[in-house]
Amino acid sequence: MNKVTFRSFQKGDYEMVCGWWHWWWKGEKGIERKLLPDDSNCLILEHNNNPLYAGFLYLGKNAPIGYLTWIVSNPNYKVESRKTLLETFITSIEQKAKREGVEFIFTVCGNKTLKLAHKNLDWWVDDKLPSYEGFKHI
Repeated sequence: MNKVTFRSFQKGDYEMVCGWWHWWWKGEKGIERKLLPDDSNCLILEHNNNPLYAGFLYLGKNAPIGYLTWIVSNPNYKVESRKTLLETFITSIEQKAKREGVEFIFTVCGNKTLKLAHKNLDWWVDDKLPSYEGFKHI
């Protein structure tokens, strides 16, 4: 079986993704729910009914721009096609963004896997210098 489902957040997804962040980010709790987009732009890719990836699409209010961020994977679900499924997830988000009127989408590739997936999908990635993502609660 090789069923792939792309969907928005459902009940319990936020808590699940916080667990993934906690695992990958070595104990950090994750992003507060109030700082994430509405459920329609909190996105999940499932493989054979197992949630595998989550990502968040912010839509610009004053320009046709989108920001894809905080892509995270389920650390407990291993599948051989994991990297291909990451590209499927990113492509699905691109298509959703386009339907929402987005003409320019950007992201920060925080690791080699994300960088390669975006490059494979013809994203421009400046990999000459390290990229550092920073944020601050104000």
